[in-house]
Amino acid sequence: MAVPGDPPNGTPDGIGGGDDDFRADEYRSVVFDEDFVRAARLQEYSAEERMGEHARAVRSRSLWSAGGPGHRTGNPGRGARQGMLLVLLIATAFAAAVYMGLRNPYVPTPQGDAQPLGSVVVPLAPTVPVPGGRPADLYANSPAAQYAVGAAGISLPAVRRTPHFSESQIVAALSIAKDYLVQSSLDPDVLAGTASRPVRVLLDPGQQSQFDQSMTSPSGDGRHAATGWLVRFAPDTAAIVDAHVRVNGTLGFEEVTPDALEVTTDHTFVYAVRPATGSPAAADGASLFTVRRELRLRFDRADLVARRTELLSAYVMAGPEDCATDPAAGFRPLLAGAAPTTVGPPASDPYASGQPRRTAGLCGVLAAPTPPDASGATPPDRQNPPDGAATAP
Repeated sequence: MAVPGDPPNGTPDGIGGGDDDFRADEYRSVVFDEDFVRAARLQEYSAEERMGEHARAVRSRSLWSAGGPGHRTGNPGRGARQGMLLVLLIATAFAAAVYMGLRNPYVPTPQGDAQPLGSVVVPLAPTVPVPGGRPADLYANSPAAQYAVGAAGISLPAVRRTPHFSESQIVAALSIAKDYLVQSSLDPDVLAGTASRPVRVLLDPGQQSQFDQSMTSPSGDGRHAATGWLVRFAPDTAAIVDAHVRVNGTLGFEEVTPDALEVTTDHTFVYAVRPATGSPAAADGASLFTVRRELRLRFDRADLVARRTELLSAYVMAGPEDCATDPAAGFRPLLAGAAPTTVGPPASDPYASGQPRRTAGLCGVLAAPTPPDASGATPPDRQNPPDGAATAP
């Protein structure tokens, strides 16, 4: 007797005996459990979905849904759980990296400590009474007659690249050196002793503490002379009477290491001054005060970017000034008509207690004023040196 589902004429020859034989031979080892069904990449559409026009029988299942009963109940399958776990791990790692970055920000490797400035300031005593007069007349009858006015007297030399620094980097170093000379030698507030910040901001941070101590407690110990860093006059002695300071000198550069440039400067600054308590309108109450500054400045690559410098050494000669005065805190010019009170420097007692003045005994003689060269030529020792070279004192 035929059973429901059998062919009307029986099973054809050569065909197995039904589903039981087929399952026994081919899929006996396969178990179609719930996990197997959920892991299938294809999912059969429901009867309602298949009723639509051009409906497909099956659809591919997304990684994020397992289909079947699990999909209908909102419970993700194995693939979805693995994908969400991967995303969660990535998000956790990213959050941890951000947190560690905020708690431990990158700190750049500190640069080497800046060298302390070594300075020598030498007063120049006159051998004759100091001439007085109007500033214009004084300049016209002095070697400064041919000097430029202000920053125009600080010209940059011709520039060529070095093995490790480009032309633009060398120009940057020279321009910073010029800025330092302008701020430390020509700024009216700096000259009057009422400001020092324009100079401080141009210094390497490693030297600013030494600079601050030199401003607040100047000393002639070779490290903390205020006049080693800048030009300033003692406010109770002299004041600038003419803002048109005469300037002449040279700049030179040299690559000293693959990571450092040095710029040397040699400039003479001529100031017209008057007594601090005198009348600014006095016709013949002015006199000239000359300061020659020889500086050596160092630049590394960070300095060029930050537009700052490290002042290594300063050799300064200034006069007319009495050898008995200490120029560390500020210059005290001998004014019009004055003569030196001492011929030589003050006596030094090697047996005295305390820290001695290292520059004690250093005093020069100021040459007598000479009229300018009638030809208008620059004196030989002040002519521009070859490119990149420094002028000897």
